[in-house]
Amino acid sequence: MRIKNLFTTFFIVGLLACLPSISNAQFEDPDPEPVPFDGGLSLLIAAGAGYAMKKKYDQRKKEAQKRE
Repeated sequence: MRIKNLFTTFFIVGLLACLPSISNAQFEDPDPEPVPFDGGLSLLIAAGAGYAMKKKYDQRKKEAQKRE
């Protein structure tokens, strides 16, 4: 059963990797306007950093309980 899950995961990742080249059939504008990345991207980075700190805190707390 584990091999089936692994195959499914690789298939989905491969499909998502090919998706940008498939969806690139759009009209190319000769004078593209710049896209602002600051707003949402900085929030995603902050959320990811907060999540990583929480996971690390929980891991240290669990290790401390094991030592007791």
